[in-house]
Amino acid sequence: MNILQSISRKIIKVSFDFSIALIEYFSPMEKYRNHVAELRELEDGTLGKAIADCLDECNLTLVPKFESHDLKHVLLDYKMTAEDEIRMQAFMIGNGNYSMPSFAILCFGAILLPELWPMLYSDFKKGKKSIGISKWTIEKYATHNLADLRAQLLKPELKQRPMLDMKRVTKFGAFASIIAGIFGMLFCLPFLFSSNMADLVGAGFPFVGGAILAVGGLLALSNLSRPSRHQQVNTAIIQNG
Repeated sequence: MNILQSISRKIIKVSFDFSIALIEYFSPMEKYRNHVAELRELEDGTLGKAIADCLDECNLTLVPKFESHDLKHVLLDYKMTAEDEIRMQAFMIGNGNYSMPSFAILCFGAILLPELWPMLYSDFKKGKKSIGISKWTIEKYATHNLADLRAQLLKPELKQRPMLDMKRVTKFGAFASIIAGIFGMLFCLPFLFSSNMADLVGAGFPFVGGAILAVGGLLALSNLSRPSRHQQVNTAIIQNG
């Protein structure tokens, strides 16, 4: 690992640690610590017990509004590290979780750690091949056997899809719009701090255009985020099982 990669990982870790510390500082944490204590009492092999063990190992606790985030770390076997956090977001976007935090973390990590791109693409493809888990909660699945849940993640084989359909075209266009918008904004950003009015005007309009492209792509993805019928059926089977 060269010095640039090391600095990039340090920046990511500090950013994540600061975000967690900020949430904990402004939130009543007692009930979340009690929840972790309850998870510790579950049987070995259950998802809830594995979550508690993982949090204890990393000297962490559940974070308000992000409880299911720790569930996914354990369920998908991604470690509590900055690198695996970014990889997990690539998986979740492939899995249909088109949320602003997921895109922000993935873009942030992809820009600072370009050497991870092949791995992130592989995680994205794994997410596409798995049933939708974005709505899973600790309350519903804590007592389920972890090994059984992992075995049920893979989607059943479906009929061959046509090479090109409107949903795929829309999704590709949305991703292209987001990527183009983000890179356009990053390219124009340094010129916005210039004292030259020509630079400000010349960079301001493309920056706004990039923001519109990125937001438009996110809105398009959010409209595609509803789970398909086979995902709903499989999730219902797991919940009832």
